[in-house]
Amino acid sequence: MMIFRLIGESFRFAWDALRQNKLRTALSLLGITIGIFIIIAVSTGVDTMRDKIQSSVDKLGSNTLFVQKWPWIFSDNFPWWKYVNRPEPSLRDYLALKDRMDMAKGVCYEVSANNRTIKYRSNSVEGANLNAASQEYDQTWDLVFQEGRYFTDNEGQSGSPVCVLGAEIAEGLFDGDNPIGKQIKVMGRRITVIGVFKKEGEDMMGMSQDKNVLIPLNLAKGIFDVNNERYNPQVTVRGKDSISLDEVESELKGQMRSIRRLKPGQEDDFSLNKTTMLSNQLDIMFGVVNIAGLIIGGFSVLVGGFGIANIMFVSVKERTNIIGIQKSLGAKRYFILLQFVFEAIALCLMGGLLGLGLVYILTVVFTKLLDVEIILYFRNIIKGIGWSVGIGLIAGFWPAYAASRLDPVEAIRS
Repeated sequence: MMIFRLIGESFRFAWDALRQNKLRTALSLLGITIGIFIIIAVSTGVDTMRDKIQSSVDKLGSNTLFVQKWPWIFSDNFPWWKYVNRPEPSLRDYLALKDRMDMAKGVCYEVSANNRTIKYRSNSVEGANLNAASQEYDQTWDLVFQEGRYFTDNEGQSGSPVCVLGAEIAEGLFDGDNPIGKQIKVMGRRITVIGVFKKEGEDMMGMSQDKNVLIPLNLAKGIFDVNNERYNPQVTVRGKDSISLDEVESELKGQMRSIRRLKPGQEDDFSLNKTTMLSNQLDIMFGVVNIAGLIIGGFSVLVGGFGIANIMFVSVKERTNIIGIQKSLGAKRYFILLQFVFEAIALCLMGGLLGLGLVYILTVVFTKLLDVEIILYFRNIIKGIGWSVGIGLIAGFWPAYAASRLDPVEAIRS
């Protein structure tokens, strides 16, 4: 109970200091407020952006591997001349992997023709992405339909002229009408719409099914060369849920080397890309941004800490006779020390809470007025409070220690 009473009195002393010396205390708290604001604002922005980008990365699948010509991440000494002569993933690679992979839930061959114009009667949509995939596409990607369905096995194997539209393409062509069963024109071919993907909205990495048109791979073979490099061929492999990604990757690498007939010691002529590569790069990039914000905010907090220490020394000087009376009545040194330490922490908490309040106002402004969703996470609130308590503890300790060492007789005389 004594500790709680001590904390209550400390907050009362801090409030009295703020009320009696408004300008002096406000200027001293300004450094704490600005510092906490910068640190938490940067952390909030970084965490929001990281989570949004990570959710985009997660769409690729945590247990999915992509066999491609180029790696997603390049090192500083990137040997581009080695990669440029690599062969693209081919239908032959896909068919061989499909037969050999035991740990894969699905193996899919995909190509894409970008910036195409899709037409329906007098309506047209430009800039659409025409994707062609083998029948296993629904096993390697998580598909959610707004209307209609996916290709049947017969439609995929026979190359039936059917397609699944993205939500934006469907809206642009049919303007709210039901598109199922209607024919659109794609690269000179008439294709029947059998499904519409659920509207996703564009994410931080620009990935979305909204502007895509998906057709069976065997249909695409009659429209363009599916092995051509200009159509970005890739083989997507999703491992079984009960098997770790490392095991799937190890099997896939061995099978690809066997298919490409690479000798032991010979370098791979393919890249196995996975989402963890992007996640690790994001951690590094945002870690640097966080450190930069921490350094900038740290200087402000440091200046604010000196201001708090100065206030506490003045407070000790003004209340020296009170300290003497307390000690003469039996107050222990630790009681005096804790009293002033808690007072310093209370002052810093006021500045920290003000900084957190400014960050919250900033998130509301961005979310409501600029339509950019920014979230003030609970962990960042705890971080702001933790910084405030830490600075208060450091800034208030030496003045509090000096107060606790005062001689009661000399203190009363002052």
